[in-house]
Amino acid sequence: MKTQTLLTLLAMAIAPLAQAADTIPLTTTIPPEKIEGTPIEIKVPNLKPAASKAPQIQVPAGTSLLSKGKPVTASDDFPIIGDLPYITDGEKEAGEGYFLELANGLQWVQIDLEQEAAIQALWVWHYHSQRRAYHDIVIQISNDPAFATGVTTIFNNDFDNSASLGTGSDAPYIETQYGLLVPVAGVKGRYVRLYSQGNTSNDMNHYIEVEVFGTPAK
Repeated sequence: MKTQTLLTLLAMAIAPLAQAADTIPLTTTIPPEKIEGTPIEIKVPNLKPAASKAPQIQVPAGTSLLSKGKPVTASDDFPIIGDLPYITDGEKEAGEGYFLELANGLQWVQIDLEQEAAIQALWVWHYHSQRRAYHDIVIQISNDPAFATGVTTIFNNDFDNSASLGTGSDAPYIETQYGLLVPVAGVKGRYVRLYSQGNTSNDMNHYIEVEVFGTPAK
């Protein structure tokens, strides 16, 4: 009995170490801070304070960036500023030539990973040269390019369901050079779609970069 108890305690002590060895910290390149323009008051309920450092999470060993250079489509076929490939080109600065501007109203961008993946995290940068919050940010994963079936929502800060995609419980946040990091924990899908509906500075929708991390699905 004593031997069994000792082995049980030893297994309990080793388990967290084994689990830690199977994970790695997720890292990426953080763009430089570049604040321009006159600050505008942000009036959004339950707003999170601006991040002062890059977020940190652990992901399974073997996780890698899957979205670099992958095809991007959008609800707005003719962006006002920029080109859709900006979203997966690896450039995260906020100045002219780095960001995509879509029309007002509810708009989305969609990344095709070109194969199903077990997605572990998303890292998203909207326009961050001015402190602002984007409205109705909803992020979904699916194997259906039309997002009609098999949709998993991994982030939703639409507190009043104004985007008609369901009421979300995630907090609105202020855009900074650190972006938004969303843990996903292995949701499988080929397509990632991101919605927004204007921001606290104007009615337009902007994206600089979206990074999708994971492993090819088995």
